[in-house]
Amino acid sequence: MTTDANANAFVMIARQPIVDGNRVVMGYELFDRSLEANAHTPASDVALVFNALTHAGSETLVGQVTIFVNCTHNSLAGGHLDLVQPEKLVLEIPPIEGDLSQEIESRSHPLVALRKRGFRLAFNQTVLQPAYAAWQPLADFIKLDLSAIDPMQLPMLVQRAKASTSAKLIAEKTETAAQYEQLSGYGVELFQGYWFAKPSLIKTRLIAPAQANVITLINLVRNQASTDEIEEILKKDAMLGFNLMRLINSSGFGLTREITSFRQAVMLLGLKKLFRWAALLLTASRAGGAPPAVGSTAVVRGRLMELLAAESMSPEECDSAFVVGVFSMLDAMLGVPMDKALELLSLPQTVVDALLTHTGPFAELLALAKACESGDDAAFTSTSSALNLTDRQVNMAHLSALAWADNLGE
Repeated sequence: MTTDANANAFVMIARQPIVDGNRVVMGYELFDRSLEANAHTPASDVALVFNALTHAGSETLVGQVTIFVNCTHNSLAGGHLDLVQPEKLVLEIPPIEGDLSQEIESRSHPLVALRKRGFRLAFNQTVLQPAYAAWQPLADFIKLDLSAIDPMQLPMLVQRAKASTSAKLIAEKTETAAQYEQLSGYGVELFQGYWFAKPSLIKTRLIAPAQANVITLINLVRNQASTDEIEEILKKDAMLGFNLMRLINSSGFGLTREITSFRQAVMLLGLKKLFRWAALLLTASRAGGAPPAVGSTAVVRGRLMELLAAESMSPEECDSAFVVGVFSMLDAMLGVPMDKALELLSLPQTVVDALLTHTGPFAELLALAKACESGDDAAFTSTSSALNLTDRQVNMAHLSALAWADNLGE
């Protein structure tokens, strides 16, 4: 794997605590340090939230406390917020450039909707200006940026905040004991800044939201989760649900009536076929720039290994052979080492052995599938002989697998 691929596979998230007067952490503000300061976009907002909540590193990133994340107004309209629990997040809302009253009013409606869904909102001291009167009742937190406020204005701002909002105040960029004492004396109860802690950097694996949902679905199916649990994850990702409904209602599925609910689709498809579909879907969702050919190759491998396994193995072993093949390029698809990629999934030990150590009942099949791709005659001959397969059997299965994979996109 190249250095560039590794760079794309990780993000650096800075985490700075927000504490009370006893230095007890009540939350963390998160910043994406993989981006330049001026590269803040709706897409980066989405990525930061999801990477934080799906972080799978050795160190807990957010734990049970609240996390504060900066947002753009455009990013608030994205469906990514449906993927997270509202009580976990405080959304830091920026002011409107130029403080235009019409723009402020139009932006109020989505903010109201977010609070009704359970999200808490934080604003900076700008929200205390008369132009932002419509936003003031929505403020759960107001952050007073001490680097941008005349110290002589602080008592007035605190008084105004307490009179016009029910928000908790956070003294941001508190850097000295004197600032802490001053703000504490004014009645400010929460603090953030170098006086308490500098941001700590945490390296986390990058997994695109679509991939994370597919991985969650795969784990639910592998653990024989209830229909309710599976239905819930389908509801959280529009494209995931769309693809399932498209499959179940396709002419090839042969149903006489249209299926209109996720619950019906899950019950009709069954866990076994649902797992197969999710595994295939994962090959189409990419992070870190994995080329589309990677997913196509993995699909062909899976089908080829399944067909070859049918010559001598049980139906259950054929299913596992398919899984080995389709996940044999998981490291390239997710942009992380294979051992780290497999930590995200719940798989049979025989599958893990084949993928990690090239041992077990599926190792020779995987080697043969790779030989078919590379045209390595020596490897082809040795592996097919070890599996008691003729050249014709392997070639016919390979052609069938290629045709099957081509038909997936139709």
